[in-house]
Amino acid sequence: MALVPHATRRASFAEGLKLRASPRHYHHYVRYPTSQGRTIRLPLTGDKIIGVAVSRGNRNFQEDAHAISAIHLPWEELQYGLKRNFGISWNPGIGDLDMGTRCCMLVSMMGAHGGQVVSQYLRDHLHDRFETVETSLVPNVVGWLKESGGYFKRFRGGVLEEWTRDPPSRRSLDLEARATLAFLQACIFVLYLHFPRLQRCGATASVAILHPLELPVTPFFASEYQALTIAHCGDTRVILCSTESGKAFPMTENHHAETRGEAARLRRMGTGLVTDSYGEARWMGAVANTRGLGDSEFKPVGVTPEPEVRRHILKGKDWAFLAFVSDGVSSILSDDEIVDLARDSHDPHSAAQTILAFAEELGSEDNATVIIVPLSGWGTVRGMDRTKELRDYRKKLAVGSERQRRM
Repeated sequence: MALVPHATRRASFAEGLKLRASPRHYHHYVRYPTSQGRTIRLPLTGDKIIGVAVSRGNRNFQEDAHAISAIHLPWEELQYGLKRNFGISWNPGIGDLDMGTRCCMLVSMMGAHGGQVVSQYLRDHLHDRFETVETSLVPNVVGWLKESGGYFKRFRGGVLEEWTRDPPSRRSLDLEARATLAFLQACIFVLYLHFPRLQRCGATASVAILHPLELPVTPFFASEYQALTIAHCGDTRVILCSTESGKAFPMTENHHAETRGEAARLRRMGTGLVTDSYGEARWMGAVANTRGLGDSEFKPVGVTPEPEVRRHILKGKDWAFLAFVSDGVSSILSDDEIVDLARDSHDPHSAAQTILAFAEELGSEDNATVIIVPLSGWGTVRGMDRTKELRDYRKKLAVGSERQRRM
């Protein structure tokens, strides 16, 4: 595929996006029917349903960002993904299509570095990208990334490769391909809008899509069966809490150059891992996360906006909640400590506040964000609190620290 000069291609790509823009259906409430035949709209932005706690720590700016919204995806695509990945035959009736079978809840968390530009763009537009991407965009998106050179010189599109061929695949997107295309398109478009400001400015991102499978439609916090898809770049954390054992089940892993998966992916770039004076590894001596959006300077050395995608079918009462934490929390607390702090809280909002307060008490000074999404098993966690003694010990050691003296 012949490529036009880089600047020209950026402009033509953006114009193409405008031409392809489709009607937007995302909103900040979920809708479901009652047994009396009425329709209920349940807002997602307040603290009564989903718990959110945010702190900028000792930083001058809050660079973390998050968004919670309901998006509409093609029901045929959701049906195909369930059949392909889980062998589940999900057949919504034609009369149910407008009531919410296409509606998925999207929760996203972004952790930024070098400025707020990328994280705020993703907060405002990533859900839009998930709704509007289509297969016709793939050749331009992949071609743009190939122009970065270096690591991407021989890039074929990854999970999007079948739509770069001639003729392209006729298969519809599944959620893995849709998430990948949405992340790539968002990264390219924010670079188009703000280049060259984003040479060393970027953001990590974790996105969860919850799709209840019951008919008639049931809200995510009461659903007996729902599909969970996680798309993830960087070091924000997404954790499931089991009701049976109270254990933490991580749904993401940190995309650092020394981790096994990233080390294998980056091996063809040669040696580029440097340990700084704090003992922390940096790719090319500067990059902590080797997957992320923005950071145009580091694209040729392998920093990719391709998300790692994981899928899971949740049996509602087996899971109490889904926790999102930014690195300002996960750098201080383990996954088990996070779920143990939240498990006995009265509501998701107080759970999020408890986690954030404990991280700050132990010395977190970074931007920090916690989101708690309740599931059908909320409030029924069994098993012992395994980290209580450890937390008490760490809290005792923190007394008199610099952070404690300011509180």
